[in-house]
Amino acid sequence: MAKGKSGDGPVIIKKYANRRLYNTSSSSYITLDDLARMTREGVDFQVLDAKSGDDITHSILTQIIMEEEANGEHMLPVSFLRQLISMYGNSMQAMMPHYLEASMANFRQHQAKFQSAFQTGVGTGNPLSRMAETNMAMMRAASEAFMPRGVSADEATEERPGDNPSSSDDLTALREQMAAMQKRLDEMDS
Repeated sequence: MAKGKSGDGPVIIKKYANRRLYNTSSSSYITLDDLARMTREGVDFQVLDAKSGDDITHSILTQIIMEEEANGEHMLPVSFLRQLISMYGNSMQAMMPHYLEASMANFRQHQAKFQSAFQTGVGTGNPLSRMAETNMAMMRAASEAFMPRGVSADEATEERPGDNPSSSDDLTALREQMAAMQKRLDEMDS
């Protein structure tokens, strides 16, 4: 994420007891919508409780997501939210933040490559189709990581219609890894 406009570190936002947010960089009161815009623009900020000085950035970002989900099109499917909630208190809870961060970083990287290739006019050439196959394999692997326990490893590794043979080896390897991870998770929960 980009540094604050001063370049010295994150922009400090103070949240007061009356729920108002104060941007110390611009010396003005702002809203959650302003923080959402700053996030989209890559401005690094930190939200502090004005009274205690505690860092409450996590809860403010979660609040922004809740408002976005309530006011717009839903990005987070109900099944994903249920699975995410079920991970709280689970032995794998500590791994989830790292896994989600890595998944999102990988998604962003592929998104940037796709946009770059599209802008340079690669069109429907091989690099884009290969990138699309990789993205699809990653999405399947990620969704299979959260598959219900009733799904067997054989069902998770069966080939789907339309899979490209050139990527099926990579996809099969990912599925096997995910199935092995699921098995280990099941054993840990037992």
